[in-house]
Amino acid sequence: MSHQVTQYIKEARHHGLTNEQIMKALTDAGWQAHEILEFVLEPPRPAGASADAIISVRGISKQYDKTKALDNISLEVKRGAVTALLGPNGAGKTTLVRILATLLLPTSGEATVNGLNVVTQPQKLRSAIGLAGQYAAVDEVLSGRENLDMVGQLYHLNPATAKARAAELLKQFDLEDAADRPVKTYSGGMRRRLDLAASLVNHPKILFLDEPTTGLDPRSRFTLWNVIRELVEEGTTVLLTTQYMEEADQLANHIFVIDHGHIIAQGTANELKKQVGGDVLELHMTNHDDVSQAAELIKEFGDGEPQANSSNGIVIMPTSQGPSILVEVVRRLDSAQLKLSDIILRRPSLDDVFMKLTGHGTQSNE
Repeated sequence: MSHQVTQYIKEARHHGLTNEQIMKALTDAGWQAHEILEFVLEPPRPAGASADAIISVRGISKQYDKTKALDNISLEVKRGAVTALLGPNGAGKTTLVRILATLLLPTSGEATVNGLNVVTQPQKLRSAIGLAGQYAAVDEVLSGRENLDMVGQLYHLNPATAKARAAELLKQFDLEDAADRPVKTYSGGMRRRLDLAASLVNHPKILFLDEPTTGLDPRSRFTLWNVIRELVEEGTTVLLTTQYMEEADQLANHIFVIDHGHIIAQGTANELKKQVGGDVLELHMTNHDDVSQAAELIKEFGDGEPQANSSNGIVIMPTSQGPSILVEVVRRLDSAQLKLSDIILRRPSLDDVFMKLTGHGTQSNE
């Protein structure tokens, strides 16, 4: 229902209709005023927030004893898009999502979601959001249908509406065949889809996804990506956290790179990749202990310091010298009797961006 109303309102405003005219048209069509009022009246924007921002964060910090999980973070999330928080474990991504979802109080700063303050208006806000955490929060004893029905009743839907919504979501997430089986018989991918379905029971305007594909096999991951794309096409705003570069590249319209509680970069995937510039030279050393020596030998060919990883035997370095560099690098390493198992010249990835900005990859546990 919300998608129908919001789509009509969007088109009506495009044609210059006022709120009063829109309300009259919708009530004449049979809608009840209380059903459509929240969609017609736009929530107030916090000071400094742009017109298309549905989430606004201003100077948010979170401190545990002497440790700052978040340090003066400010950002905006645009309505009707996918925004990614990209960073390693411990960067502060989940802490920020928990604050925005009213599960955690900030130490300082202000945040609004859909025009509602996360600290002073949590009850109102919870009816407008959905949250799927890092681990599927479903009851394994209950069936998939019973789980969704229970969530509907927790949102105070009447029994008939809760059952109808459960049936609708089971079909949408391709879980109809398993709807009446106990969740303990579900695969990991099925549980993840059920958890995502549960977060959508109340038709949320904003969906928070905290590392939604962690632990999934590639096929299940691609399936979930398609579901997320469909939700956005229907008008849902998605804020997701991830440490998977490919996930941010595939889904996000805008990316905030977070490390040690700070936003260190932001932009589209292509804008971030341009920060590396040129190409990336990647050496795979046969002997992993040779990476430091190899990095020292090739650094004069690069546009930045080479990154040597002795655990996997790979040396990575940005360069703008093109394919001609490959022959010279091989000669240099051969003269030092360092053996290569592979050498690659490729376009930069988001992982290269993160490595350049922080000196470590997103899998870091720092």
